[in-house]
Amino acid sequence: MKTISVLLLAIACLGCGYGSPKAMAPQPGVMPAVSQLVPNTANSGDPQFTLTVNGSNFSTTAVINWNGTKQTTTRMTGNQLTATIPASAIASPATIPVTVTNPGTPGSGGIYGSGGTSSAKGRRAISSAMRAASASRSAGVR
Repeated sequence: MKTISVLLLAIACLGCGYGSPKAMAPQPGVMPAVSQLVPNTANSGDPQFTLTVNGSNFSTTAVINWNGTKQTTTRMTGNQLTATIPASAIASPATIPVTVTNPGTPGSGGIYGSGGTSSAKGRRAISSAMRAASASRSAGVR
């Protein structure tokens, strides 16, 4: 009798489609948005500095990308991140794209889902300190 009961129970479970729960497929994440960089200019050859990125939709694992390179990032709030930019990153005059990435979380269906990178709205302008500030201030170059 026990054997028949166990067999019927096994058939009922398998017949109903019972199995281990399936992992949720990653969902599209909320894209971070950069609205402001502080400071927004630097002079080539300056020492390292702390960059503050203000915006929205920053996850707890959001990362600041300086010219496409991930920087060690501190999340101050869901709308503010900071990173120390090394002097070597501003050694030469250039216009540098700054973005923020919300890394994906495998198997998560949460708000940040599969992650994403902001557009490079914020830009960090770097130029030689010898240029006239008044001639280039409108372009954000000092």
